Amino acid sequence: MKTAVLICEHLNCGSVVSLQPTVVSGQSMWGIHSERFQSGSDLSNCVESRSSFGTLKLTCSDSVRLLNGSSRCSGRLQVKTNPSDQTWSSVCEADLDLQDAQVVCRELGCGAPSVLQGALYGDVQTPRWSPEFQCGGHESALLDCRSSGSARSSCSPGKAAGLTCSGRRGAAASTALLFTLTPFSLSSLSALGSGGDEFRLVGGASRCTGSLELKHLGEQRPVMDDDFTNLKTAALICEHLNCGSVVSRQPTDVSLQSMWRINSRCFQSGSDLWNCVSSWRSSYTLNLTCSDSVRLLNGSSRCSGRLQVKTNPSDQTWSSVCEADMDLQDAQVVCRELGCGAPSVLQGALYGDVQTPRWSPEFQCGGHESALLDCRSSGSARSSCSPGKAAGLTCSGRRGAAASTALLFTLTPSSLSSLRSGFPEIRLVGENSRCAGSLQIRRSGVWRPTFIQWWSLEKAAVFCSHLRCGSAVSADRTRSVNSTLTVGITDDCFNSGSDFMKCSFFDEHDSSSNLTCSDLLLHPVLSVSSSSSILGVSEAQQQGLQVVWGSTFTISCSIQPQYPGGSFQLTFTSSNTSYNSTQPAVNHSAHFLFPDAEPAHRGNYSCVYHLHVFGHDFWSESHLLSLSVSDPTAVVVRWVVVPLSLLLVQGALWLYFK
Repeated sequence: MKTAVLICEHLNCGSVVSLQPTVVSGQSMWGIHSERFQSGSDLSNCVESRSSFGTLKLTCSDSVRLLNGSSRCSGRLQVKTNPSDQTWSSVCEADLDLQDAQVVCRELGCGAPSVLQGALYGDVQTPRWSPEFQCGGHESALLDCRSSGSARSSCSPGKAAGLTCSGRRGAAASTALLFTLTPFSLSSLSALGSGGDEFRLVGGASRCTGSLELKHLGEQRPVMDDDFTNLKTAALICEHLNCGSVVSRQPTDVSLQSMWRINSRCFQSGSDLWNCVSSWRSSYTLNLTCSDSVRLLNGSSRCSGRLQVKTNPSDQTWSSVCEADMDLQDAQVVCRELGCGAPSVLQGALYGDVQTPRWSPEFQCGGHESALLDCRSSGSARSSCSPGKAAGLTCSGRRGAAASTALLFTLTPSSLSSLRSGFPEIRLVGENSRCAGSLQIRRSGVWRPTFIQWWSLEKAAVFCSHLRCGSAVSADRTRSVNSTLTVGITDDCFNSGSDFMKCSFFDEHDSSSNLTCSDLLLHPVLSVSSSSSILGVSEAQQQGLQVVWGSTFTISCSIQPQYPGGSFQLTFTSSNTSYNSTQPAVNHSAHFLFPDAEPAHRGNYSCVYHLHVFGHDFWSESHLLSLSVSDPTAVVVRWVVVPLSLLLVQGALWLYFK
């Protein structure tokens, strides 16, 4: 809604009246990144091409607007007094009465006016100009009302009319009374009418378990499993359904169909659901299990908090539990019921206290029960207990086989070292290097292209690092003529604590994500050959190589064929000098000739291959080779004098014994 407000203002069209998705056939569209757009970034940084089945239908008011309010239905009232030059004027409080305010609220698609007061949402410098409106209260637009004909050029400071409307009106109420699922406003959810947007869980053993569905814009659809990268959003939904805490959430593979997609960060921030829902096509829906009788509130995780029990299922009321009514066996049952590990802390007011009275039976669990309400109880109950004694419970973590879900990984460069065994199977295809190409992910045994939202070098770096291909050099997209089934990856996959398999989804797209990593090239091979018949040099040797003083030797650099062209740079370093020489690559190799070996050639050699490809410069270095130059006199002594002496000694010994 905030982005829609900015667009209406840019079009000089006043306030937002309505915002709704319209389902169309799959086609190429422009996607706008709302958070970047609202931050003031250039539009070029906020737009990308994508294939979608939903377009945006926006209605702005053409003659009135509310500025500086806390919502779209509140603010300082302004009227477009001169449509020809698109100028706006504030309205003096004295020129507006209740009937006029009713018309304004109706025109903006809001409910009845609740507050009309001067300077309620800021004031403006005089003069201001507007006619005195004389509405009957039934008109559909303020400018349809009669007016006094005369106008004042100014009014007293602090009298610019500020207006607050109660909410969306009439038939639009189902959209208007959209709720904000935050712990601070859950008490207001009972105001949702039967025609409003509603969640429900279907196909489960109880009303608190099953596949999540949402009725939005009058249409019931499954909720797509992609952005639920943590349990916070699921917890809010469980609370809204009055079903206690989250026990588990998991994706369910279904046929490709239209679903409602919920942006979790938007949802958790307190925005109206209206702002957070869009139409998508996917083959993964969300299966959610909530506890039906116990919940933990205000904790640091879903397995900690102040314990509450649903004491009266008929009116869905909850009560806190007194610390004195809980023991270790009771706590074990609660932790088991919530899918958590063994209890580690049981203490009064550990997660806040509540005002007395509180009511609960004294539980008498054996520790083996699957639910707290399955336990025997004392039958009697206390109406209150001492302040600071509302039971707070901390369970150690997820239990049993469920631990594999809890310990899923985070796609961030800082933690990649721990991800090697848990990271999904990925590969780059379409180029002559394993470190460049189109990114593919293996899902359900099939390799599929990827579509990554707001594809960038920072995100590409995560995949380059996992492939052990260095850093990211480029990240772009390839468009195809037809849409194909891809693995979509949301922004939340790259946040700490995310579970890759739960923040990715199947979707149809006509583009795929490509990347190029810095370690694009293979390493060149360095070898030495010599004209000396006395000493041959093995290509596999890396140190201690010798050539004979005065002989001819050649250092060769070569690389396995990947890309044509490039050049080889031979680098030499010794204790007192260094130099390098460069030759173009011919048949993927270069040969550096040394016609007369001498002591100055003693030192370390390495080969660096340089190549310009994909609009970037790449290089790759060989291993270091240590070379020494031997004295030919020492060679004669070693290979002629020493063997001859041994022969003479052997002959003398033979004659002696003879």
